[in-house]
Amino acid sequence: MEGVLLPVCSSPSSSATLKPKISIPQRSSFISSLPTHCSFPQNVAFSLRNTLRSSTSALAQHEAPVLGKPDNNSVPALPKIDKTGRFCSPRAARELALSIIYAACLEGMDPVRLFEKRMNARREAGYEFDKKKLLEYNHMSFGGPPATVESDEEANELLRHIEEESAIEAEVLTAPPRLVYNNLILRFTRKLLVAVRDTWDNHVLVINKIVPENWKNEPAGKILELCILHLAMSEMAVLETRHQIVINEAVDLAKRFCDGAAPRIINGCLRTFFRELELQESNNRV
Repeated sequence: MEGVLLPVCSSPSSSATLKPKISIPQRSSFISSLPTHCSFPQNVAFSLRNTLRSSTSALAQHEAPVLGKPDNNSVPALPKIDKTGRFCSPRAARELALSIIYAACLEGMDPVRLFEKRMNARREAGYEFDKKKLLEYNHMSFGGPPATVESDEEANELLRHIEEESAIEAEVLTAPPRLVYNNLILRFTRKLLVAVRDTWDNHVLVINKIVPENWKNEPAGKILELCILHLAMSEMAVLETRHQIVINEAVDLAKRFCDGAAPRIINGCLRTFFRELELQESNNRV
């Protein structure tokens, strides 16, 4: 892969009185939260929610709790933090890698170089990171259909809850990586990015064959979804992580950051890719 990463997929030519119910989007896509340019480390707005755009990305069982009420049946928040107070789960590495790949597409940069640039960037004078934010950050918070409320008070409370979560996510994802992730996770992130870079051109050709036509016709609107595919395909092909783990992780990333049918489509594309990968390996052994 040389130079610019885009295109990722080639394209053919307040009162107490009840009022009418208000529909409030619970979250929006990762894309809408990122700027059109990215410079690290402190000034890029990696907010994963945006109250102005709606999302319909999650399945019902993964809907976010309304108005911040605890959901006792929800999956425990991951990743966990280690004894040094840093993220130590592979989920964190994949999410970090995805943010770097996406930013690299916008910047037209090598993702590994961009990662190293962020790792080596100097901290701003007086900058302090509150590690308590890591305990509040939930990598298993999925989007859901717009929540319906019946009063301005409920709407304002829900919007306040979403904005608080956005602020936490923005602070965590823009913090210097060494303060947020342990060394094992940072090394794994780099391995993922190297794999993505080294297989990019070949996987563009594969992706062209397995994604829906509307994704190929509008690649600029599906950058994040295509980045998830590149990340997962590279991990299976190069790092040889079990395909069940990789596909589940990719689908969760899509539920968390993408809209509409993306989780289902990404699941199908990756299963197709894995079958072809198995067939190719089988032929090579003959």
